[in-house]
Amino acid sequence: MSFIETRGNDGVKANEVSFSEAILSPSASFGGLYVPKDLPDLGKDFIQNHIDKSYKELAFDILKAFKIDIEDSEIKKALDLYDNFDDKNNPSPVVKVKDDLYVNEQYHGPTRAFKDMALQPFGSILSSLAQKKNENYLILAATSGDTGPAALSTFRNKKNIQVVCLYPDGGTSDVQRLQMVCDKGENLKVLGIEGNFDDAQNALKSLLSSNSFKQELEKENIKLSAANSVNFGRIIFQIIYHFWSYLELIRQNAIKNGEKIYLVVPSGNFGNVLGAYYAQKMGLNVEKLLVASNENNILTEWINTGIYDIRDKNLKLTKSPAMDILKSSNIERVIYDLFGVKRTKELMEDLNSKNIFTMSQDETKELQKYFSATFSNDSFGNQTIKDFLDNGYLMDPHTATCIKAYKELRDKDLITVIYSTAEWTKFSPTVLNALNQNSIKYVDKEALEEISTKFNAILPNSIKKLFNSEVIHDLVIKKDNIEKNIISFIRKS
Repeated sequence: MSFIETRGNDGVKANEVSFSEAILSPSASFGGLYVPKDLPDLGKDFIQNHIDKSYKELAFDILKAFKIDIEDSEIKKALDLYDNFDDKNNPSPVVKVKDDLYVNEQYHGPTRAFKDMALQPFGSILSSLAQKKNENYLILAATSGDTGPAALSTFRNKKNIQVVCLYPDGGTSDVQRLQMVCDKGENLKVLGIEGNFDDAQNALKSLLSSNSFKQELEKENIKLSAANSVNFGRIIFQIIYHFWSYLELIRQNAIKNGEKIYLVVPSGNFGNVLGAYYAQKMGLNVEKLLVASNENNILTEWINTGIYDIRDKNLKLTKSPAMDILKSSNIERVIYDLFGVKRTKELMEDLNSKNIFTMSQDETKELQKYFSATFSNDSFGNQTIKDFLDNGYLMDPHTATCIKAYKELRDKDLITVIYSTAEWTKFSPTVLNALNQNSIKYVDKEALEEISTKFNAILPNSIKKLFNSEVIHDLVIKKDNIEKNIISFIRKS
C-alpha cells in the first residue's frame, strides 16, 4: 500500500511513498502529513475470524491488511514487545464498570500510558529499518507528558538512533517529568522548554520541514524523523486496539457481532480518536465517536461549529495536562479524508497564517456524522474520580473527562467503551485531591503512598523507583534555543 500527502505534492517529493519511507521521513509537502492511499476493508467477517485470536495475532493481521513493506519477522519481533506489558495475552484489557460502560485500559505498558501501545512496536520497526539501511536517524518527540517517556523507552540505546524529547517545563506531572529527565539512555536528550506543548509541537514541525536544520544533520550523516503522531507509524498501531475493544465486548457477551457501539476518547492531539475513525472507516461497527476535551475545548468548538479558532485562546493549565493542547495535528488527516487535498491545504494554511479556519455548513454536517464532542472542567473530573472509586473503580483525570461525553452525547442506548489513556500513578496528587475532596498541594511521592495504602491500589515498581533516580537531563531552555541545543547534542554524541 502506498502513502500520499494531505496537502498535495510539491514536485520535489515522490507522489507516493511506501510505509517505511513515510515513517522514516514523515514530513510531507507543504507541511502536510502522510496518509494511506486506501484503507483496507475489515468488516464483520474479519471480526468473526478474530474472536479467538490474541492481541498480537489481531495486530499482525491488521498490519498485513495495510500491505506494509516490513518483513513478517520484523513485524512479529515488534509485536512481541507486548509480552512486556502487565498481561502479555491482554495488553489493553477492557473492564466493565457499569451495565453499559466499559473501560479500555491502555496504561499497562512500561511507562504506564497509552502511548506504549503504539510506540513500543513502532520504535522497534523504525530502529530496525535504520540499521538495515545503515542510516543514522535523529528522532524528535514533543510531549505533553506521555509521548516523551514512551519514546525514550522504546528507543533507549537502539543502534543508529538518537532521540531528542521536548517537554513544556511545568506542563507535565512530576512522575512524567521524572520518567524523562532520569532516563540514562546514552542516545537520548531531554530538553525542557519555557512554554507550553503547542510551543514544543510547533518547534518539532518547524524542524521537520527546515532545510537548513536537515543540512546541519546531513553534515553529521544523520537523517530526521519523528515519534509524535504526525508520523503514521504511530497511527497505524492506534487503529488496532479499537478493534480489540469490539472483540472483547463480544467475548464478554456484552454485544453480538454486527451490533454498534459508542467509543469515547479523551483527546488533545486527536491521534487516538483518529485511530478510531480509521477503524470505523475500515468496517468497525461504531455508532459515533465521542470526543472528550478539558477546558482547552478547541476540539469541541470545531466539531460543534466547524470553526477552528485559536486567535484569542490562551492555553489553560488543567489537571488533565496531556490534553492541554490548542493545535491538534491529526485533525488534518480527518479533513483530508472527508474533503480532499485542495480543501485540506486551504484550511491548514488558514490555520497556520491566521490561527483560524472556517468550514462550510455542509462540511460541518459531514464531520458531525462521525464525531460528537463535549468538554469538562477540573471540578467535574474530581467529582467523577471520587464517584467511580466509591463504586470500586480508580481512574485518572483524563479518563474522567470521558464520563461527561458518556452522559451527554449518546443518542442511543448502546454499549459504550471509554479509553483510559493513563494510569492514576501519573497524576496522583490530582487523584488524591479528588478522593479526599480537598485542594491540598500534595507532592507525587506522598500522594502515591497514601492512595496505594488507603485505597489498596497497586503501585508499580517502575513508578516507585523514580523518586530515588538521578536526574540526568536538567536543562530548561528558551524556545529560540531549541535548534542550537539539538545540534550541540548531535555533535557531542
